[in-house]
Amino acid sequence: MGNCIQHLAAGVTLIAADNTWIDGDAVQQLHTTLTLPGMRHVAGMPDLHPGRGYPVGAAFFSLGRLYPALIGGDIGCGMALWTTDLDARKVSLDKLEKRLGNIDTPLDDDWQALVSTLAPPDTGFDPALGTIGGGNHFAELQRLDHIYQPAALEALQLDARQLLLLVHSGSRGLGQSILQQQVSQFGHRGLEQDSPACADYLARHATALHFAEANRELIARRMLARLHADGEPVLDIHHNLVVPATLGGEAGWLHRKGATPSSAGPVVIPGSRGDFSYLVAPRPSEDSLFSLAHGAGRKWMRSECKDRLARRFTPAQLSRTRLGSHVICRDKQLMYEEAPEAYKPIDSIIDALVQAGLVTVLARLRPVLTYKTHGECC
Repeated sequence: MGNCIQHLAAGVTLIAADNTWIDGDAVQQLHTTLTLPGMRHVAGMPDLHPGRGYPVGAAFFSLGRLYPALIGGDIGCGMALWTTDLDARKVSLDKLEKRLGNIDTPLDDDWQALVSTLAPPDTGFDPALGTIGGGNHFAELQRLDHIYQPAALEALQLDARQLLLLVHSGSRGLGQSILQQQVSQFGHRGLEQDSPACADYLARHATALHFAEANRELIARRMLARLHADGEPVLDIHHNLVVPATLGGEAGWLHRKGATPSSAGPVVIPGSRGDFSYLVAPRPSEDSLFSLAHGAGRKWMRSECKDRLARRFTPAQLSRTRLGSHVICRDKQLMYEEAPEAYKPIDSIIDALVQAGLVTVLARLRPVLTYKTHGECC
């Protein structure tokens, strides 16, 4: 167990097994982040990979100062899991794909009453609500492939006869606008916790979290409506945010950038769109800054994916996966950037978390139909 919780230096922890692929640049970014004023502890998850100056798949604990740049522009990005009443035994992927169509356009007037109920007012970004966005965001129908803890699944009211819906999205352009304002005014210096600027950021951060959660619910309900299905939410978790926290008796700020909280009940850790996802029960630990991996983690830079894969696969071939699922995506470049080969194997991520004693695996989820963007709408 201890071998998977690696203390690389004072204040630097990495959660990884011997077979976990970790980019050396990402580890260097972890060490660099520890040098920020007030930073006490940084922890890399098994899905750790390099980001724009700061690593992704990591958590950071600071005193007296918080850092908007550590969270990035997609404040509130996270995962929502829903049940559906779609029969997993009678799936027609062609029929589901045809029903789903394009969900990248703004919601029409029929949705506005629900939008006003769910979303924060006057953000200026309402046209993006109910849309997934680009990058690694997706919405995916899944089936329960293997159940490890039947009692836990029963408690969550999950039924192997019905498909599940997993939604991965965030605050869209709202979060990016908040980050841009912070960086233009303060650079990457961070904000003193008792300053008016910090209070202003935290208020806007809270609005972005609200927006992101509403967005995931609207995506789910929009998809269910297109698929002529009903469903219910099971969980919704942010993995890009900052929260007040007390660690080691010190009150400070816990930042997560692509890190799932381990203190909020069961969570889903997804693989790439051609791999399994896992439903797990966390075991909170201060060693991991009460955080877990948020997915498989990138292995290749986006800029190199097409050159690596174009001779092997056409976009049409990439729309069918080794697990028999279909991928809906009209952006050919994104198809290469998000190919399963560009990501770490999800089993290596889950194995590291299990060996570290940080999770109990409840179930394995198999992809059925994955929706990715047709192109940014707003």
